[in-house]
Amino acid sequence: MRSNLVQSLLVICCVLGAPQASQSVCGDDCVDSCTECCGQEFLSLHLFDYLKDEESGVDFDADLTQFFYGVVNGGVEQQGRYTAHGDYVANLDMQKLSGLEGLFIKVKAEHRFGQQTDGLTGAIIPSQVLGDLPVRDSEDLMLTNLLFMQFFSENFGVFFGKMDTFDGDQNAFASGRGKTQFSNGAFVVAPTGLRTVVYSTLGAGFVVLVDKEPIFTFTILNATDTSGTSGFNELFDQGAAIVPELRLPTNIAGLPGHVLLGGTWSSRQFAALDQSPLIAIPRVPIAQETGSWSLYTNFDQHLYVNPDDETQGWGIWGRAGIADNASNPIAWFLSAGIGGNSMINGREQDTFGVGWYYSSTSRDIAPFLGALLGGLGDGQGVECYYSVPVTEWLTVTGDIQVIDPARRDIDTALFMGMRAVTAF
Repeated sequence: MRSNLVQSLLVICCVLGAPQASQSVCGDDCVDSCTECCGQEFLSLHLFDYLKDEESGVDFDADLTQFFYGVVNGGVEQQGRYTAHGDYVANLDMQKLSGLEGLFIKVKAEHRFGQQTDGLTGAIIPSQVLGDLPVRDSEDLMLTNLLFMQFFSENFGVFFGKMDTFDGDQNAFASGRGKTQFSNGAFVVAPTGLRTVVYSTLGAGFVVLVDKEPIFTFTILNATDTSGTSGFNELFDQGAAIVPELRLPTNIAGLPGHVLLGGTWSSRQFAALDQSPLIAIPRVPIAQETGSWSLYTNFDQHLYVNPDDETQGWGIWGRAGIADNASNPIAWFLSAGIGGNSMINGREQDTFGVGWYYSSTSRDIAPFLGALLGGLGDGQGVECYYSVPVTEWLTVTGDIQVIDPARRDIDTALFMGMRAVTAF
């Protein structure tokens, strides 16, 4: 773990390429070679304290999420497995660093290690999605974000570069990347869009904000995943994906909420189901199709807000999506639930969530998958979690899921375990 962390710090150091940062942290000799001078010495000189100094224009965050999950009844295989995921993110305010007003840069490296759990339940949607990112079958550290954002006013900005797409389809109670709220991928984003939009790739777009809150985004993306490469050699070789998304705030009975509408369209030619960390299915050939689309919506609505702390509260949420049957294994999808801060007196910092989802398998795709997986129907599941911030740097979550997989020859699985997030 330590060697992977040092690698990620070197990536960020060299992207910064900043002599002033190298001199102040590693000494005057670091100007000529970031790689030679930074490394172990970074850690010994309190690198994290330096990089968390927002006044310098650099805000660095790192965390390690560890899972021990398993099937205790039903499913494909009854056993427990350990998985972990590391995130290392630097947000750079270039006005503070170099005087370039309105320019911000996001640099993110991530990796996974340990055993996979998505094959234990038999479900198409991973029951513990973060442990499969950024690439299911690799433990390499990958640079999944190098994103430049230029704001021209408080209400409009453009962005371009390499980006991951897992922060779309935002919901106050059901997002969190599988790290801070639900673990099941069905409660993180609408899975109907995961066929047309890959996890990490090159792209560009613009954002419209109102009161510093994104209201509308429009993004054009390369159609293929380039998590492990720069992506320039295959930019738009297999087409492009377009993603518009509108998220409007609501104020029902004086309580905050949102309604989101979004869609995806890809010009890519689909001749096989690609392996993806976001959908747990094998690579199999399908009837060739050119182009694919999806539509999705979600809402979140607070039912209670703490009068002493407006950041705390709980409420209800829902999500729905439909997709092109001919190229997407999931034809339509529904989910709903409740979540937020704990209702227990004295435990307001704790968070909880209860959610249900239903995933309808495409009847056009089912025959191709059936040859490998047996008969396929629709899948559904329920997840309940409760998170406790043990310290400022450690949050522990207990999680129980009941999964009725789409594979008809697999019994309903009781999937449960623990998640621990350590923030550095």
